[in-house]
Amino acid sequence: MKHTEAYHTAVKVVQKLRDAGFQALWAGGCVRDLLLKKEPQDYDIATNALPDQVRDLFGKRQTLAVGASFGVIIVRGTQPDFDVEVATFRSEGPYLDGRRPENVTFTTAEEDAHRRDFTINGMFYDPVTESIHDFVNGQSDLRQQIIRAIGNPLERMQEDKLRLLRAIRFASTLRFRLDEVTFEAIQTMASEICVVSPERIAVELRKMLIHPNRSHAIELVQSSGLLNSIIPELAFLWEEQEQKSLWELTLLRLEKLSSNNFETAFATLLLDLPAKKPADQLDKIHQICKRLRFSNHDLDLIYWLVQHRESLTTASTLKLSQLKRLLSHKNCPFLFELIQADLISQQRTLDELEFSRQYRDHTPTEILNPPPLITGNDLIAFGIKSGPEFKELLTQIRDAQLEGLINTREEALTLLASLHQK
Repeated sequence: MKHTEAYHTAVKVVQKLRDAGFQALWAGGCVRDLLLKKEPQDYDIATNALPDQVRDLFGKRQTLAVGASFGVIIVRGTQPDFDVEVATFRSEGPYLDGRRPENVTFTTAEEDAHRRDFTINGMFYDPVTESIHDFVNGQSDLRQQIIRAIGNPLERMQEDKLRLLRAIRFASTLRFRLDEVTFEAIQTMASEICVVSPERIAVELRKMLIHPNRSHAIELVQSSGLLNSIIPELAFLWEEQEQKSLWELTLLRLEKLSSNNFETAFATLLLDLPAKKPADQLDKIHQICKRLRFSNHDLDLIYWLVQHRESLTTASTLKLSQLKRLLSHKNCPFLFELIQADLISQQRTLDELEFSRQYRDHTPTEILNPPPLITGNDLIAFGIKSGPEFKELLTQIRDAQLEGLINTREEALTLLASLHQK
C-alpha cells in the first residue's frame, strides 16, 4: 500500500517520542483501518508522555492543547490534514452526564485499551517494529467481523451514550455483525440517546446515510429502538400494522438510492412521514431538521426535495415554464436521484424521469434557463410598488419567456404594460 503524507507524519511523531525515551503507539481507528487494508483518514497516537511533556518536546507553536485536561494534544503537521492527535494513556472516572468522564488518570497502555468503546477500536500498533498490541481481542473480532463492546456493554454505553449509535454505524459501514449482547445493551438503553447533543447525533446519522449500506444502518437504528427516540414522528410507520408496508418501502427506497448526498438520503427517509396533508408533512420535516440542528442549507434542500417528490413523474405533461424551472434548479440532480429510488422501489416506470433527463441534457442553457428579460428595477421604473403584484408580474413575464411566447426585452415590457392595466 502506498502511504500518504499523513502516514509518514504519524510515523515521525512516534519516532520523536521514542527518541525522547517515551512509549508511543498508534491507537484506535487507524489501527483498525490498517488491518483492514484501508488508508486511515487520520492518525491517533497514545503515549506515556504527559501533555506538558508532549508540548515541550514538539514546541508550543507546533502543538495545540485541545484537551490537555484529558491528556490530548494536537501535534501540527505541514498541513491541517496531517495533524496528529497525541493522547496520554489514561483510565477514566465516572461519566455522570453520559457524555464525558468527570476525571482521568494517566496510566498504562493496557488500562487505556480497556476504557475504549469497541474491541476493533481498542488495539495499538507500533509503526516502528510493525507489531500489534492487542489487550481486548480486537484482532479476533476483526477477523470474525464482529462489533463487540469492550468489557460490559452496558457499562461502555453508560459512559458515552453516543456509542449506542456508533456501534450501529460501524456495523453497517464495515458490513460487520453486531455482537448479540452488545445489541441487547443498545436496545436496553435506546431511550437514553436523548442526553447526547443533537449535533453529535446528526454527525452519526450523516455518516450512516452517506454510505451505500444506509438501508441496513437505518434498519438497525429502528430495530434497536434508537430511531423512535431520535425521530419519533416516523414510529407510526412500523408500529401500526397497516403502515408496516410503508416502512419496508422506506428501507427499500434507501437501498435503491444511488446518491451519497446526505440531504437526499435524509429526504428519502422522510418521504412517507405520516401527515394528514402535504403542508403538515413539510412542517414536521422542518421541526425534525431544526431539532437535529441541521444547517439552513441542509433544511432547505431536504424540504425542497420532499416538496417536489412527484414533480417529474408527469414531466411530459407539465407546462414548459414549470418543467424548465425544475430542470434548471441547482438541486435538480439530487431530485433525479430521489425520484429514481422512489419509482424503482415502487416498481413504477422511469419513462417520465428519463424524458426529464433527456430534455435537460439536450436543451441548451440559453433555452432552458435564459437570462430574465426584465428585472424588478424595470417594474419600479414603471411605477409599480413592492407588494404581491410585484412578484406576480415578474413570475408571469418569466413564465411567458420560458414558454417561448416572448423573446425580447421590448416584448416583455409590452406584456408588462398589458398585465399591469388589468
